[in-house]
Amino acid sequence: MKRAALALFLLLPCAAAARAADPVESFYSGKNIQLYIGYSAGGGYDTYARALARHMGEHIPGHPNIVPQNMPGAGSLRATNYLYNIAPKDGTAIATFSRGMAMEPLLNPQATQYDARRFTWIGSISDEVSVCAFWHSTGIRTLADMKAKPFTVGGSGSGSDTDIFAIMLKNLLHLDLKLVTGYPGGNDVVLAMERGEVNGRCGWSWSSVLSRSRTMLDQKQIYVTLQLGLAKHEDLPDVPLVSDLATDPNEAAAVKLIVSRQAIARPFAAPPGIPADRRDALRAAFDATMHDPAFLEEAKRSDLEVRPKSGAEIDQLIQELYASSPAVIALARQAIKQ
Repeated sequence: MKRAALALFLLLPCAAAARAADPVESFYSGKNIQLYIGYSAGGGYDTYARALARHMGEHIPGHPNIVPQNMPGAGSLRATNYLYNIAPKDGTAIATFSRGMAMEPLLNPQATQYDARRFTWIGSISDEVSVCAFWHSTGIRTLADMKAKPFTVGGSGSGSDTDIFAIMLKNLLHLDLKLVTGYPGGNDVVLAMERGEVNGRCGWSWSSVLSRSRTMLDQKQIYVTLQLGLAKHEDLPDVPLVSDLATDPNEAAAVKLIVSRQAIARPFAAPPGIPADRRDALRAAFDATMHDPAFLEEAKRSDLEVRPKSGAEIDQLIQELYASSPAVIALARQAIKQ
């Protein structure tokens, strides 16, 4: 027993040295990670990002602080380009931006300065359905109303759900709609709807409706008319799904390509080329946060859906989408062309 105790005593400094020599822990200890949010404060992306920032650092070796910073502009294209081209590639910068940014180089290549396949994808907090919803005084309460009446919807810039989905509906379903774009974020579009500047919003995440605008829904100030996603949300069994409206196979495939962004509804990424061990640490920390009781309790209090996808799953999805046939890609591009 004495020999065993002595051996254990001699091993303790080695174990401590091994922990101290952990390069990821050594790198992150005492550091901040900047989390760039591609939209203004108060919207869904901002709410999700700040919730993640309060918990994820506890799961990263060295326990760095994660500091949120809003960087709105062009439907989050500004933050996306910044992350890819300018942000430090050492693991101290991450960002969240429109889920559509992953497909933007495919659908609108001239407007982008990045290759979505090269981002270091960390994970997505949720996959979800977006909706079209209209202010009660407009008289638009159903898809039939959308087809029968002209209307305006608000948008937040090229590549954002609000813009892409509105243009797709105009071109594919031939709806008489006008897109008023340039708002800094989704919350600003909702305020514009309340002020009467626009009639509604298409590309409004259902989770954001529940977490940020539940009172409007409960008091029937807004009406949900259409779902934009790959499958219906269980909360909305009687609201039509946009993919059900496409009859031609190529048209249906193009719609799927456009709305597949919903599978990575709340994405987080780091720049290309960060060291592999830090990439793995960030991905592992994200996955651990998705099962962290404290994070899940906060998400529940805020009505935030948590149905996560890992960074590896996002990589796989993006590779599949970029393998779409030229005919489907061309049709999808045409469908979102203003």
